[in-house]
Amino acid sequence: MLVNLRFTHLNRLITQEGNSISLLRCNSKQDKKYGNQQGGQIPWNVREKEYGYSQAVKVDNTIYVSGQVSHDDKGNIVGRGDMQVQMRQAYANIEKVLAQYGATIDNIVDEVPFVTDMEAAFAARVKCQQEVFSGNPVLASTIVQIQRLAFPELMVEMRCICRV
Repeated sequence: MLVNLRFTHLNRLITQEGNSISLLRCNSKQDKKYGNQQGGQIPWNVREKEYGYSQAVKVDNTIYVSGQVSHDDKGNIVGRGDMQVQMRQAYANIEKVLAQYGATIDNIVDEVPFVTDMEAAFAARVKCQQEVFSGNPVLASTIVQIQRLAFPELMVEMRCICRV
């Protein structure tokens, strides 16, 4: 069974199963724009289509989580210029996505951090690893340095695969 989680806005989550799209939560200004004050059906592509991806896709017992960055629930970038703060926030956002499947950070089996500063990322990863995973996790990890991310202020984007 294939289930797509789509965040059309950070505080509005919809799921798509086949052709059926149902709203789980809504309370943004865009909901009112589309006549959705009561929390009914909304066009899935209000924001999703702008970027062309799902936040996560579950196939059988595997969850593929798209790259998560350091934004808060209002879409503001957290930790400008601080790799550790941005990495911690990216993990927090991964946790929110995984919670929608009843999964946790401990379900991660593979991760790919895309970073703009390798040295800062290594230092941040060591500190975050103990906080986020409660010790030394057994997971595959590939860190990739890139020139920049979607917004120049972003320093890290975390992509992962989880088993449930």
